[in-house]
Amino acid sequence: MRHLHIGRRTWLVAALVALTLAFIGITLASSRWLQTARVDLTADHLYTLTPGTQHIIDDLHRPLKLTLYFSEHATRDLPQLRSYEQRVREMLQEMVARSRGRIRLAVIDPVPYSDDEASAEGGGLTPINGGSNGERVFFGLVGSTVPGTEGEGEDRNLSISFFDPARETFLEYDIAKLLYELDQPSKPHIGLISSLPLAGNPAIGEPPWAVVQQLEQLFDVRTLDAGTLSRVGDDIQVLLVVHPKRLPDAAVYALDQYVLRGGHLVVFVDPDAELDTTPYVDSNGMTDDHNSDLPRLFAAWGVAFNAGSVVLDRSRALQIELAGTNLNHPAMLGLGPQELNHNDVVTASLQRINVSTAGSFDLAPDAQTRLLPLIQSSAEAEKVSSQRVLEAVSDPTSLLQGYQPDNQHYVIAARLRGTFHSAFPQRARTPGHLAESKPDSEVVLVADTDILSDRLWVEMQNFLGQPMLSAFANNGDFATNLADNLSGSSALLSIRGRSASQRPFTRVRALQAAADQKFLVKKQELERELAETRQRLDELQPVKGGRSGGASAQQKSEIEQFQQRRLAINKELRDVQHQLNAEIDALGLRLKVINIVLVPLLVTLIGLLYGWRRVRQSRSRPS
Repeated sequence: MRHLHIGRRTWLVAALVALTLAFIGITLASSRWLQTARVDLTADHLYTLTPGTQHIIDDLHRPLKLTLYFSEHATRDLPQLRSYEQRVREMLQEMVARSRGRIRLAVIDPVPYSDDEASAEGGGLTPINGGSNGERVFFGLVGSTVPGTEGEGEDRNLSISFFDPARETFLEYDIAKLLYELDQPSKPHIGLISSLPLAGNPAIGEPPWAVVQQLEQLFDVRTLDAGTLSRVGDDIQVLLVVHPKRLPDAAVYALDQYVLRGGHLVVFVDPDAELDTTPYVDSNGMTDDHNSDLPRLFAAWGVAFNAGSVVLDRSRALQIELAGTNLNHPAMLGLGPQELNHNDVVTASLQRINVSTAGSFDLAPDAQTRLLPLIQSSAEAEKVSSQRVLEAVSDPTSLLQGYQPDNQHYVIAARLRGTFHSAFPQRARTPGHLAESKPDSEVVLVADTDILSDRLWVEMQNFLGQPMLSAFANNGDFATNLADNLSGSSALLSIRGRSASQRPFTRVRALQAAADQKFLVKKQELERELAETRQRLDELQPVKGGRSGGASAQQKSEIEQFQQRRLAINKELRDVQHQLNAEIDALGLRLKVINIVLVPLLVTLIGLLYGWRRVRQSRSRPS
């Protein structure tokens, strides 16, 4: 029997040694050969790259270097930023693992007054104040092509100046866009067709509009002549059509086929283009309402647009000066965050868009496309005829007479998505003709051309004797974001917003909401009693014009009662806060008990029960 126990003990030791060696071997092998094998167990797959990002990384033509700058020491008192840095770093590491060596990542802490800090600023990063001991905080990404690569275009350097936690839902998109742009050999080509003088007039010294100057810094902008246009070249990655008026059929057909080939089109139409210099009535008696439309294409795409209707919105009216008087113009609108789609990458970071005499879009009853709003009016909006707006030029307040809100959010700018059908089915036998686009194609529609004019978003200022444009709205950013977003590949456009990694504590929020409601009730009670007491004190004041030697006994009594009541209500407010803190602390304690005590205890009990059962079974077997 002793020999049997020694043999069993030796066998157990040998098994343990074998298991240990096997574990070490598997760990080493997996760390070497399974580096890219990962399992994402998060609810919204936060760490799984979308197919669009994977496609961009897989198709990289040249090696890239990414440098993440994060002020580790300066953010030791900023836990939210440190947590987000970990999220950014893990996203970058996932992309590096996917790239098969095409992307290299370096993480640098730019300590103050160091070469790394100078390198971060030179790379285009923007620091923020508020770090530990007043230090500046760097948190951005600098990307560059690896020098010495031949035949892959010019070397490029791009950056994400600061990773704003508020843009976490677009983190993957922002990084993927940087990778895509670094991999391109030159600036994207943007086409421009316009009946408005956006490009200025060099002959008379008239500069281009500020929005065109901004676009030319990032893109190769090419002006196309609608009168001779028969085909839009495939090298045009985005085509901006601004105020299309009486376009020839050949130009409309060129736009039609450009969209069906997968081209990215942005159309700016307007019920009243205020910067249209065409006479309302020319020498031949021809009338011009200064509106624009693409009726043939809109009908084929299922878009409803009335070129004779203007959106008024009294709750978003801009204040203008007219004849020395300041007044609100209900046809000139200042649209803020509530009217902008913050789930779309184009408008996510914008705060204000100004429009003037804008129209609106809707879907036709038989439409097979989808309208995804980018800019909308408030529910206080009303639609009126453009002729009425023209008649109210000298007195815009007359537009408020008989104003009746439609209780509807009118769509001023939107993405139109779906399968587009040709507006020229009769040309089916034309060589190269396309009858329909690929599924989920896209066109961007904007029902205002004045949105691009300088007067609605920039003003000229003098800085050290030099003229400088200063923006007071995000109209230029809106146009640039559209071109930037659409000039990317279809893979980049397929990347949508992701969920945030920070999950709300819904139970704690519910407790805080209940406490806030109690606070609100108490605050209203205090303010009401304060108003009543003040009114009572006014009634006790001596007759106007009389003399008073000080507060009367009744006044003093009223004041003392109010002071006592205010102290009592303040004590009740503190009790509500203490109760809230106690409930949150109790909830936290319960979670700690569950995580630290209950779960390990449950696992231990299960293990003991399993071991007891094994021992009992072994004893019940015959020797």
